[in-house]
Amino acid sequence: MSSIPVAETNPVAQTVASLMPRARAELAELVAFKSVADFDQFPKSESEGAANWVAAALRAEGFQDVALLDTPDGTQSVYGFLPGPEGAKTVLLYAHYDVQPPLDEAGWTTPPFELTERDGRWYGRGAADCKGGVIMHLLALRALKANGGVPVHIKVIAEGSEEMGTGGLERYAEDHPDLLAADTIVIGDAGNFRVGLPTVTSTLRGMTLLRVQVDTLEGNLHSGQFGGAAPDALAALIRVLDSLRAEDGSTTVDGLASDDEWEGLAYEEEQFRADAKVLDGVRLIGSGTVADRIWARPAVTVLGIDCPPVVGATPSVQAGARALVSLRVPPGVDAAEATKLLQAHIEAHTPWGARIHIEQVGQGQPFSADTTSPAYAAMSEAMSVAYPGQEMQYAGQGGSIPLCNTLASLYPQAEILLIGLSEPEAQIHAVNESVSPQELERLSVTEALFLHNYATN
Repeated sequence: MSSIPVAETNPVAQTVASLMPRARAELAELVAFKSVADFDQFPKSESEGAANWVAAALRAEGFQDVALLDTPDGTQSVYGFLPGPEGAKTVLLYAHYDVQPPLDEAGWTTPPFELTERDGRWYGRGAADCKGGVIMHLLALRALKANGGVPVHIKVIAEGSEEMGTGGLERYAEDHPDLLAADTIVIGDAGNFRVGLPTVTSTLRGMTLLRVQVDTLEGNLHSGQFGGAAPDALAALIRVLDSLRAEDGSTTVDGLASDDEWEGLAYEEEQFRADAKVLDGVRLIGSGTVADRIWARPAVTVLGIDCPPVVGATPSVQAGARALVSLRVPPGVDAAEATKLLQAHIEAHTPWGARIHIEQVGQGQPFSADTTSPAYAAMSEAMSVAYPGQEMQYAGQGGSIPLCNTLASLYPQAEILLIGLSEPEAQIHAVNESVSPQELERLSVTEALFLHNYATN
């Protein structure tokens, strides 16, 4: 692995480059924990192990008050405080150590919980999202300590259930409002628009997650004897889900606007097709620009359906069926109101008088940052050094980080910036997730230089 060119001229970058072998070893240790915060699927001990790893790493760097915070959703977040010079500003650095399930492990080229280098990238679940973010913060702080010291007070919070959307850390922060107070907050859970293009994420879509149960019969019936008149719950569910999309695939929720436009960085359709690995001949869905569709408009996704699998299916009319439905909520729309509209839509479009039961299992508000703040100027300057010849770009992100709005509400004067390692090639949440070590190096340099710039502005 070769160092990035800027390392030849900048002492902070030189330090980060020298630390990259250690960073790889540490990321391998952290990736090895199967820290999925769904304890029906994965042992809680795996998440606890990852939390303890992060806590030990903070203690080794001289952090004080390191604690495992028991959050209301049954998971742990890791907190630590590193004091800077007297009178210095306070910066909160965020990442999360929990990960998405590996999905189909057979689809991985190498084991998902074993960091593996291949074709210049490091593969493993959480390598980019967001265990790599934990390592990024550590690298930045180590580089500063080796080059004159950390010039601000640092708080670190590593969340244990971000991927589940269960809100444990949000509720904990609301109950302990002084804990995460800071002048500026750096969320290390976003990503560059593409490898090598320094990007801050200025907006996030929110989300709501509903579990939808449709029931029509007391029990399954023989499809030959009763099919044609007996109401099929699975067919009813399919019609409900189909009602959430227009003919072109656009999301249609009664009463929810879906025509907003994105005014920032453009996302060319061919680039998106390549990033998303859309099959030849398959059309994209929706209308407007790609950026409109993924950053400025609502998007519904059926995450799962409970129904009989094809293998072993019997000739039966189904008495019940269930789906997990996600709605991404664009900036400017209240997630609670979007949830009400989605629930009302589902109820209104349930056919045949079928019984419908809807349970909300997650929700997060969208987020918009103030990009005119001094912290953004400090970040722009840092990125211009870490990425020579490149100017900082602004992009949206279709995913959700519910904690952002909680922090913005608790600390309205704080500046919030989103950077990270989840560029398109990382394939976060998919099989064969990976991180670019060059991006890890550049962004660690960026964060270190940002902290220096911010302290002196």
